[in-house]
Amino acid sequence: MTATKSEFVHLHVHSEYSLLDGLSRVDEIVDEAAKHGMGAIALTDHGAMHGAIEFYQAARTRGVKPIVGVEAYVAARKLSDKEGADRSSSHLTLLAKDETGYRNLLAMVTKAHVDGFYYKPRIDHETLEQYREGIIALSGCPSGEVAWAIRQEDFATARKAAAYYRDVLGKENYYLELQSHGLDFQPAINRELLTMARELDLDVVCTNDSHYTHREDAEAQDLLLCIQTNALYDDP
Repeated sequence: MTATKSEFVHLHVHSEYSLLDGLSRVDEIVDEAAKHGMGAIALTDHGAMHGAIEFYQAARTRGVKPIVGVEAYVAARKLSDKEGADRSSSHLTLLAKDETGYRNLLAMVTKAHVDGFYYKPRIDHETLEQYREGIIALSGCPSGEVAWAIRQEDFATARKAAAYYRDVLGKENYYLELQSHGLDFQPAINRELLTMARELDLDVVCTNDSHYTHREDAEAQDLLLCIQTNALYDDP
């Protein structure tokens, strides 16, 4: 039976290059996209682009359009700020829409590792403003700047953050990211994001924060997280 072309495109995908977090191998990701007739797929590993070339080549070989990206860590303040309060950073999904965007992603990731590293390789707002050309941004997972503010019921800060990214990148290059993974706080986040989309004249996109390829991989990915977080396997 020939698979029909899928209109859904995964735009938030982690591979084994999201160290101790993603389980999927690049070939598995692309093969599964091709199997389901998906015309394109993105790769957005945490803070790094180590798999970009491998991903690009594998996708082109299988007739799937590769969308190169990264899930960036955004510093709470400036890159130069590296004190206790700066240990926490928010997430932002960045995608290259052309060659200029790809080169700017490389520049941002390099700067994040060389200048911004503090527990994580971080960019800041100034870095994004400098390298914004050719970049599409999604508001991110529940650890994104907008979603996190919503979780804290700080709706004014959430709107301010979303408006900032819209104004810096342009309305056509910034999307509010809806996710549903069975987490109890996500429906409330999504409702507020839809309200914000109408108020700020923004479009939304649905993503799945993919960390493994097949259903049967869930247990192995859980073990991987246990190693990363020094947690016990039976810890819910």
